[in-house]
Parts: sequence; C-alpha cells; structure tokens
Amino acid sequence: MASYNKVIMLGNLTRDPELRTTPKGTSVCSFSLALNRRYKTESGEDRDETTFVDIEAYGKQAELIGKYLSKGRPLMVEGRLKLDSWEKNGEKRSRLKVVTENFQFVGSREDSAAASGIAAPASAPAVESGNYDDVSPAARPAASTPKNGDDVPF
Repeated sequence: MASYNKVIMLGNLTRDPELRTTPKGTSVCSFSLALNRRYKTESGEDRDETTFVDIEAYGKQAELIGKYLSKGRPLMVEGRLKLDSWEKNGEKRSRLKVVTENFQFVGSREDSAAASGIAAPASAPAVESGNYDDVSPAARPAASTPKNGDDVPF
C-alpha cells in the first residue's frame, strides 16, 4: 500500500525555540508555529482561524533554528507528520507533530535584527534556508527560477 507523508507550512513562531542535545550528541529543537487562515462565512462576515502546530528539528537544522529565530519570527517548514504516544497516570495519550525535513527563513536578516532590536549577526548564514547536505541532488531546489511556463515541471 502506497503512502505519502508531507506537510508544508508558513507561520510565525509562538515561542522561542528550545534547543537541547540528546545523550548521543544530536541537537533537537522544539518550537511551535501559528498558522493563520482568513475566510468569509456564509453571511459575508470575515473570520480568522489560527492553528498551532508543534514542530521538531534535528541536527544542523535544529542548531540554525535555535540560533537565529525567536518568538514571532516567520518560518516556512517542510516536513512529515509523526504521532507520539505515551502513557501518563495510567491514561494513554498521543500528540501529532511535524518533524522538519527542510526549512526556509522568511524575511531578511535586517528585518529580523530590527524586530529584535539588535544588530544582525556577522556569522549569520549566507543562504537563508535549511541544510541540503542530507538531501539527494534530485530533491534539492532548483538554482534558478524558470523564465517561462514551458520550463515548469507541472
């Protein structure tokens, strides 16, 4: 049976990322995104709906997110859904979260620095995106944007 597990979302961090290290030395960053949706009801009234999503990133991606992002900053995340299950006080619990496979910083370094009230770090990454070292060349984003509709693969 075939299956496909992929999510892409763009939202704002609801809290500062929490960076920790596992006993084996792997960096893990936990954070949440707020995803906003605006729609009209049948009566024509504008409504806002916010969804909060728990997200985890690992390795170099976790370190970059933990170092350069803070509450309120926008971030685009591509990842997969994962169900965590555990038992607490004899009661079974579960939680659906997203595991980051790729991400993209949104906005410029200057915007980020201005919002936080500090100067942009000189050591900030030159490319404002996730680490593609672990991704096959075929899955990496194209280096340039197609100039006409004939070059678009879909």
